[in-house]
Amino acid sequence: MMPAAHIKRYFITGLLIWVPLGITLWVLSALTGAMDQTLLILPQHWRPESWLGFRIPGLGVLLTGLVVLLTGVLAGNLLGQRMVRFWEGLLNRIPVVKSIYGSVKQVSDTLLSGNGNAFRKVLLVHYPHPQAWALAFQTNVPSEVEAQLGEDWLAVFIPTAPSPVNGFYFYVRRDETIEMNIPVDMALKYIVSMGVVTPSNKSPHMTSIDD
Repeated sequence: MMPAAHIKRYFITGLLIWVPLGITLWVLSALTGAMDQTLLILPQHWRPESWLGFRIPGLGVLLTGLVVLLTGVLAGNLLGQRMVRFWEGLLNRIPVVKSIYGSVKQVSDTLLSGNGNAFRKVLLVHYPHPQAWALAFQTNVPSEVEAQLGEDWLAVFIPTAPSPVNGFYFYVRRDETIEMNIPVDMALKYIVSMGVVTPSNKSPHMTSIDD
């Protein structure tokens, strides 16, 4: 009979294989299902299941990608740019929509544009108390804040694990931070994995941000 310790070890090994795979498939299934809803914008007789006789999961992903691509092509010419400006001007006249759309657009322009500068550097900052350190991303200090605090202060975003989209936005003194010599995507992996994912080589070198 197999020892209980071996059974436990094999069971945990199986979980380590199936849990990430299952979560990945679940997320992909949820995303595919959400994108398949875009097929509802087509007339009933144009939908694939109407002339195929059965539903093919994932066709909505192709339609979504095609719509996004055509939108980019359209917005890339002069006529499309005028249409975008007209549409944005219309949205900016609606009180509640103006605030939501303007904020989301600023964030998306920063994160997705080719010349965007969402996160400039990976830093270590004291959080949540002076004896602790947390990974943070250097962002941009608004000119109004810089006029009050001066150039010795940095704006940082401190993400929470394992969800880096949530976190805290602080202003910290430049000389109380440590710059990490790692790319932003690697720091995001640390946060999402709660420190489980680490590089195979030695720990990255840390230098003062003033060096």
